[in-house]
Amino acid sequence: MSDDDFASRIEQHRRELRVHCYRMVGSFDEAEDLVQEVFLKAWRARDGFEGRSSLRSWLYRIATNVCLDALDGRKRRLLPDQANPDYAPGQPVATLVTGPWLQPFPDALREPYALREARPLREPRTVREPVAPCQDEPEAAVVARETLELAFLAAMQHLPPRQRAAVILCDVLGWPARQTAQVLDGSVASVNSALQRARVTLREHLPPGRSDWAPAAPPTEPQRQVLRRYLDAVERGDLDEVAELLAKDVRATMPPLPEWFADRESVLAALAATWDPTSADYIGALRMIPTSANGQLAAASYRRPPGQQVFEPFGIGVLQVRDGLITEIVAFHEPALFPAFGLPPTLDR
Repeated sequence: MSDDDFASRIEQHRRELRVHCYRMVGSFDEAEDLVQEVFLKAWRARDGFEGRSSLRSWLYRIATNVCLDALDGRKRRLLPDQANPDYAPGQPVATLVTGPWLQPFPDALREPYALREARPLREPRTVREPVAPCQDEPEAAVVARETLELAFLAAMQHLPPRQRAAVILCDVLGWPARQTAQVLDGSVASVNSALQRARVTLREHLPPGRSDWAPAAPPTEPQRQVLRRYLDAVERGDLDEVAELLAKDVRATMPPLPEWFADRESVLAALAATWDPTSADYIGALRMIPTSANGQLAAASYRRPPGQQVFEPFGIGVLQVRDGLITEIVAFHEPALFPAFGLPPTLDR
């Protein structure tokens, strides 16, 4: 195999390796860097690849071990409600754990198709419906078995790194224990033991009703309608409409802020303060763009601070909708993630 052919073949696996690294470390930014390290290690070792295993398996072995090295001695990434489960509104921030936090993953970078154009809510949109991946694409099987919900990623963070790797390789990707043992330089018995312990831990930390870790169904049209109503209400600053869309026990987190809210009343109180032009906490006017992250409904928010002319990136909120109500909002206030989602740097209206 020529160097050009080798480079072309490993590049075909970039999407799924990025997802694999993200599952392992819980950070989109780190996953990007780790994939580059995987490719560098693969390039340097290309003469040693003898074809006794598939190129894909060989790359996964490199990627898994790169991630295990990266995780060695590091704190696990959580969400604020996990890191500070006993938080009550008004508690001093200085008493709270402040990260590191999970990051969202842009669906457009994991799926081999375009989801939809990102445009402001009030502008006409051209919607392109997803199509099934071609079966000859190297990541087709992986995409079909996606398990990338934030709830799953958060539960995975409670596992030691090697248990995490065993679950991803065996239970998510469907690899046999023998092949996983080769990647982890262990025995089949050790892999099976790690899986048993990991499955117990995952069941303890997955939300009610998710006793397994099969991929969730794609958002339905009624759920998308809830998202559209929510985006419109936020843009208009309509608290009454937002209240109708929130479940009574809605949970809202806002990384990197360590505070979080566990019910509709506290969420509405926080919004009221930040949407009130007379309040010291006023954040300015908002514009919203629908997007998709971790296989879930999501929305990018832009704000125009008082006295400014343009709307600047503010946050990417990942939503969970059940029975016609929003049950969870994780608003990642990381404007640096906007380019990865293909979102414009600013909006003028």
